[in-house]
Amino acid sequence: MRVLIVEDEPLLAEAIRDGLRLEAIAADVASDGDTALELLALNAYDLAVLDRDIPGPSGDEVARRIVASGTGMPILMLTAADRLDDKASGFELGADDYLTKPFELRELVLRLRALDRRRAHSRPPVRELAGLRVDAFRREVYRDGRYVGLTRKQFAVLEVLVAAEGGVISAEELLERAWDENADPFTNAVRITVSTLRKRLGEPWLIVTVPGVGYRIDAAAGSTGRADAAGGPDGAPEPSAHG
Repeated sequence: MRVLIVEDEPLLAEAIRDGLRLEAIAADVASDGDTALELLALNAYDLAVLDRDIPGPSGDEVARRIVASGTGMPILMLTAADRLDDKASGFELGADDYLTKPFELRELVLRLRALDRRRAHSRPPVRELAGLRVDAFRREVYRDGRYVGLTRKQFAVLEVLVAAEGGVISAEELLERAWDENADPFTNAVRITVSTLRKRLGEPWLIVTVPGVGYRIDAAAGSTGRADAAGGPDGAPEPSAHG
């Protein structure tokens, strides 16, 4: 999940961003309306967290633009205005949820995950593919009934790959969906994370490399118990798919 935080209080914005990252939620920060609109035009976000009182175009105007874009991106308004009339006007603008300051970070995380599930209501809360069972809400992964402990980043990458249901995901897309705008486009973090994730999931290798394209979950390997022929992740060539 990738979230845009629009908040003009630097310390609060940084605290939210860092807290979300600890929950495997990639987060970018905009301190004013103009920056928020620029980031929305450049990046694909799953959710927006908007403070209504920000410099430049207001949070209300940013919300209007999001709604008008037709993306269906859920909006959580985060503000000190706690009167019922304030909440009503926020919902009328298109907000999907409203959280008043001060708040507990855990509540924000729970609300964001609930909005994400609602956004993809046709998507089951627990995904199953190739013997994998991925529970995004509990952040638990099982392979053939065996619990697999993953780091936050490994889990975020696996979520993207499993959501593709066997489709190929490029390294650039993984970087965009599982990291954030501060990620170095020339980093080898994606390759390293995929390699360690592959090890954690165990043999037969489920994640294969499509040379020059990206990565995918090999559903056949999971269902038939066969391993890809390209070898293991420790210094040997990465599992790859051909044809």
